Amino acid sequence: MCRLLSLVVASLLPLLAGSACAQQRNLYFGDLHLHTNYSLDAYGVGNTFMSPDLAYRFARGIPVYHKTLDTKVQIDRPLDFLAVTDHSDNLGIDVQVTSGSPLLAQSEAGRRMIAAAREKLWTGLQSFTRPQPDRAELMQQVTTLALRQSAWQDELDAAARHYQPGTFTTLLGWEWTAMIDGKNLHRNVISSASPEQGSQFYPYGAGQFHSLDGIDSNRPEDLWAWLDATSRRVGVDFIAVPHNSNLSAGLMFDVVDSDGRPFDAQYARTRLRWESLVEITQAKGNSEVLPELATTDEFAEFEIRRKLLIGTPTPPNEGDYVRSALKRGLGFGAALGVNPYKFGFAGGTDNHIGMASVEENRFLGKIASDAKLSEHLPRERPVIFPAWEMSAAGLTAIWAEENTRESLFAALRRKEVYATTGTRIALRMFAGFSFMARDARANDIAAVGYRKGVPMGSDLAAAPRGKAPTLLIHAAKDPAGANLDRLQVIKGWLDAEGKARESIYDAAWAGERQPDASGKLPAIGSTVDEETATYSNSIGSTQLATVWTDPDFDPSEAAFYYVRVLEIPTPRQSLYDAVALGIEVAVTKYPASIQERAFSSPVWYTP
Repeated sequence: MCRLLSLVVASLLPLLAGSACAQQRNLYFGDLHLHTNYSLDAYGVGNTFMSPDLAYRFARGIPVYHKTLDTKVQIDRPLDFLAVTDHSDNLGIDVQVTSGSPLLAQSEAGRRMIAAAREKLWTGLQSFTRPQPDRAELMQQVTTLALRQSAWQDELDAAARHYQPGTFTTLLGWEWTAMIDGKNLHRNVISSASPEQGSQFYPYGAGQFHSLDGIDSNRPEDLWAWLDATSRRVGVDFIAVPHNSNLSAGLMFDVVDSDGRPFDAQYARTRLRWESLVEITQAKGNSEVLPELATTDEFAEFEIRRKLLIGTPTPPNEGDYVRSALKRGLGFGAALGVNPYKFGFAGGTDNHIGMASVEENRFLGKIASDAKLSEHLPRERPVIFPAWEMSAAGLTAIWAEENTRESLFAALRRKEVYATTGTRIALRMFAGFSFMARDARANDIAAVGYRKGVPMGSDLAAAPRGKAPTLLIHAAKDPAGANLDRLQVIKGWLDAEGKARESIYDAAWAGERQPDASGKLPAIGSTVDEETATYSNSIGSTQLATVWTDPDFDPSEAAFYYVRVLEIPTPRQSLYDAVALGIEVAVTKYPASIQERAFSSPVWYTP
C-alpha cells in the first residue's frame, strides 16, 4: 500500500516524511560483517567447517554442528538479516582444495595443493604457500578469475536459498581487504544486488596475494571507480563500509588521498557517494573515540585496542576514530562545500567462525579455537588476538518498512540505522526545531518525529530565527537484556575560528540522580556479582525518553549530533569465562563488567 501511495503522489514526496508510510517503519537487527570458511584467514585459523550456507542457518536460529566443540550450537534469538562478507581475495580457495575442484586441478600448483589435502597435510593456503620457494608462482596459478567466480557463485547460491522476504534477508557483500604496512584500510562492501544480479560481477579485491588487472587494487579510489562502473553496468547500488578504523594508524580518515594529495571537492563527493556508513563497533574493538582524544568523555575508555592487526602498538591518531572523522568532515564541508565524512553508523561482529555470536554469556569467539576455554589462558608465546581481548559485538539496527533486500538497503542508504555492541536496544532519534517536552510522552513517537523533524542520518536546514535544534529521543531496553543507565547527546561543531570542538551532554537518565556542581552525573552503580557472573535489573530504567535542546547553539556554526545509549553494567565475557574456569577475573587482564551501548547515526546542521 505504501509503495502504491508513493507512486501515485510522487510529486508530494517531500511532504510524506510524516505520512503513515514513514511511521510504519519497523526495527530489524542483523550482522553486516561475518566470515566463513570461504575466507582465507578464517580457514587458516581453524574454521574449516562453517560455510556460507551454515552461517545463514545459524543466523536464522537453526542448530548447526560446531566441529571444534563437537556439539550443536544455536542462536537464542534469530537475526533479521545477515551479510556474509568473506574476503574477496582468493575467495573459497581452501574449500576448493579440500573438495578437489576440477578448476583448481587444471594447474600444476592446484594439483600439488589437492595432493597435500589428500595426504592430510593441508592446513590452509597461507600456511602451505609460506614456506614454498616458488610461492609467487603458486599464487599466480591459483589466483584465477574462474576459480574466484566459482566460489562467488557458491556464496550467491547460499544467499538465494536462505532469503525469506518478510522474515530473513540475505544481503550480498564481501570484504575488500587492503592493508598498507599492516595498517588497516578494510571495507565491507554491501550491495543491493539479487543473486541473479550478483552473478554479473566478481567482488573487487585488494590483490593481497596476486593481482588480477581490473578487479584488484589496494587503493580506495580504485575500489570506488569499480563500484561506480559496476553500478552503472549492472543496475545495482553499493555501500563500502570502513571497518576497524581504530587499526589504521591514521590512514582511514586522513586529510590526504592515497597519493598524498589534499582532498578536493571531487574526491569528497566520490567518497561520500560510496562510503555513507562506517562500522563503529565490532569484536576487534570500538572505533567511536579514543580517551586520549576525548579527555572529557568519561565513557570513552570502552573496548579499545591500541595496536595494529599485526600487533604493533599505535599512538593516538585522529585519523583512526569516527568522532574525530566527523569533526574533520565539518572542516572539509566548510572548505570544499562537501563533507566526505558524513556517514551513518553500523555494527558487525567480524567473527571468523561463521556464527554471528553477540551475547557475552554465549560468545563463541572470533576464531574457531576461541570456543575452547582452555585456549584462553595466558601462554608463553604472544597472541595477537587473545580471546579475552574481544567482546561479543556488534549489530546493525535498521528502521525499514519491511524485511526485504530492497527496503533494508534503502534504509542503509538513507542512514536511518544505528549500531549496538550486541544488545537490542530500540532507539529512535529525530531532529528538528519545534519539538516540545510533551512530545517525549507521545503515544506514537514516530508519528511526531517524522511530522515535525527528520530521522537519524539526515540533515537539518538553516535554523529559524531564535530557534535551536531539538532532538526527540526514545530508547527502550533490550527485552532480554539490561536496563538503561542514560541517554547522551554527543555534539561536534566548528567554532568561530574554524576549530572543531565537541561536547557530551547527559540528556536523560535513570533514577533520582542529579548532576553535581561540575555538571557530572553520578555513576549508576553496579549489580554485577563477580562470584556468579550474574546481575540484576534492580537499577536503571526500562525506557528513557526526552526532548533535548542544544543549550550552546550558534546558528552560524556547522554541527553534528548523535545519541549514545548506555546500559547498566553487566558481566563481560572475560568474567563468564573466569567463573567457568574457576580463576580470578584478574587473571584474564580484562574487566569483569561492560556497559553495552547503542550509537545513533548522526544528524548534521549546516548554516
